[in-house]
Amino acid sequence: MNVSPILVTFIVIVALVFDFINGFHDAANSIATVVATRVLSPRLAVLWAATFNFVAVFVVGTGVAKTVGSGMIDLSYVTSYVILAGLAGAISWDVATWWFGLPTSSSHALIGGYAGAAMAHAAHLRGWDHSFDALIGGVWIQTIAMIFLAPLLGMAIAYGMMIALYWSFRRFSPVKMDTYFRRLQLASSALLSFSHGGNDAQKTAGIITGVLVASRFLKTFEIPAWVILASYGAIALGTLSGGWRIVHTMGSRLTRLKPRSGFCAETAAAISILFATEYAHLPVSTTHVTAGAIAGVGSIQRLKAVRWGLATNILWAWVLTLPAAALVGWLTMEFIQLFTK
Repeated sequence: MNVSPILVTFIVIVALVFDFINGFHDAANSIATVVATRVLSPRLAVLWAATFNFVAVFVVGTGVAKTVGSGMIDLSYVTSYVILAGLAGAISWDVATWWFGLPTSSSHALIGGYAGAAMAHAAHLRGWDHSFDALIGGVWIQTIAMIFLAPLLGMAIAYGMMIALYWSFRRFSPVKMDTYFRRLQLASSALLSFSHGGNDAQKTAGIITGVLVASRFLKTFEIPAWVILASYGAIALGTLSGGWRIVHTMGSRLTRLKPRSGFCAETAAAISILFATEYAHLPVSTTHVTAGAIAGVGSIQRLKAVRWGLATNILWAWVLTLPAAALVGWLTMEFIQLFTK
C-alpha cells in the first residue's frame, strides 16, 4: 500500500502528540510521592522527572518497542490508517481521564486503540467473525495478565520494603528516619522517572516504526535512531508540562505519605517496571504499578490508611481502559474506511 509522505508525517506527529500527552498524563506517577512528601516543589519535581525520563534513551534497549509495534498485532492487518485510528482512540481516552483526574494507563490506552482499529480493519477485509485474527494471542494474554499482576507486584515489593525498613531503623525516631529518606527519595524518584521513560517512550517508538513499515518507508521492523530520540524527547517535554490533577489523586488522596514510605513506593514501582522492560519486554503500566506500590506502603500500618473507595474507582478506570480505547479506535477506523474504499 503506497501512502503519501504527507500522511505518514501527519501520523508520526500525531504519535508524538500522544507521547507528549502520555508525559503529562503520567507525570504524576513519578513525581506524586516526591511532591506529596514535600521533598521537591512541583516545578523542580517535573524538571527532575523530565530529565530522567529522557536519560533512559541512552541505557534502555528497544524490546518493548518491538513488542508493541510488531508483537501484538498481525502486521498483515496494519496500515497507516489503522495506526492513525488507534492513536485517536488512545488520545481520546487519555484526555478524558486526565480531565477527570483519573490515573489510568496511557500504555493500555495505546495498545487498546491500536487493537480496536486493527480488529475493525480485519472485520472489513474478512468479516466480523475474523475480527480477532488481527491479534497475536500469546502476547495479549501476558499483557492483560499484567494489568492485574503489575499493581499487585508493586504493592508486594513496597510492603516488603516497608517491613525491612522499619526493622532496620527500629532504633531511629520517625523524625530522624525522614531526615535520611528525604534525601534518598531524590534517588528513588529519579529511578522511577527513568523506568517510566524507558518503558513508555518505547511504545510510541514502536507505533511510529509500525507506520513506517506499513507505508513501505522501512523494509524491516528496525527502529531508527531518530524515532527513539523523538519519542523520548516528546515524553520528557510532556512531563515538563505537569499533570496536577492526577498528582493530587496519586500523591495525597490515595493515602498519606512520608519520605520513608515515598522512597519505598517509588523504588518498588521502579523495580517492577524495569523488570518488565528489560527482561519481559512487555508494555507495563507505570500508573498501575505506582498506585499499587502507594497502596502497599499505606496499608503497612492499617488497611484503613488507604482510601479503598478511591482505589476501587481507579481500578474500574484501569479495567475500562482497554475496551474503551479499543472502541474509539474501532469506530475511528470504521469512519476512515467510509472514505478510503
